[in-house]
Amino acid sequence: MQKGIIFLILFVYALSAADPNFYIFLAFGQSNMEGNARPEAQDNNCPERFKMMAAVDFPSSGRKKGNWYTANPPLCREGTGLTPCDYFGRELVSNLPETVTVGVINVAVAGCSIDLFDEDKAQGYLNTAADWLKNIARQYGNNPYKHLIELAKQAQNDGVIKGILLHQGETNTGDQNWPNNVKKIYERMLNDLGLNANDVPLLVGEVVDSSMGGQCGSHNAVIAKVPSVIPTAHVVKANMLASGGDGLHFSASSYREFGKRYAQVMLPLLK
Repeated sequence: MQKGIIFLILFVYALSAADPNFYIFLAFGQSNMEGNARPEAQDNNCPERFKMMAAVDFPSSGRKKGNWYTANPPLCREGTGLTPCDYFGRELVSNLPETVTVGVINVAVAGCSIDLFDEDKAQGYLNTAADWLKNIARQYGNNPYKHLIELAKQAQNDGVIKGILLHQGETNTGDQNWPNNVKKIYERMLNDLGLNANDVPLLVGEVVDSSMGGQCGSHNAVIAKVPSVIPTAHVVKANMLASGGDGLHFSASSYREFGKRYAQVMLPLLK
């Protein structure tokens, strides 16, 4: 009888335990992480091994918050476009063993300062924000950081968090304290999720480079300082990646290449 109970407990545990071959990545930032370029036909053939967790409900497609789906765009919210996450995940699964599945959770708010992801500053920042930004933040319960952490905790029942992706900075262009602000948020994420920095690197993408007409390209010099502040952070270069025409956002082809670059930085770091 006792052996039967032990077997049942082990069986239930096996069914509920997180899959070590399900690699999960958290993504946050502003409009380039939301995704700005319109997806094209070639972007809708996502491999089944690449998943996205819906961070909010997607009424038109029937995606429900907190559930996993094949990662066809959009990955952030309805109405958003291609993001570095799209081809980050595709590049990973094409280079990892077939036993590995990749999942992303993307919480991003167009136009936001890094302060929106700092729980100590978020409410004060929102109090003075434009109405359109408040409307986006409202979809995340007016606390995008907390929203992401809650989803991440749920995801830890399914797999293992392997990295954090950031693309933000245009709104903070030239802010020399930006690397320290990023460090505070990253370390809080690790603490809130019980993660070790050595196991969960931070990948930070550059903004559209000045040589490509980027309006905020000077911020790349600030982004370059992040690894000196966060030893487990790595910069993803945006050199030669074209803008979609406004000097702020990348083109569709650039998002595809940028996502692959994120993956190429991450692949050697995966244990």
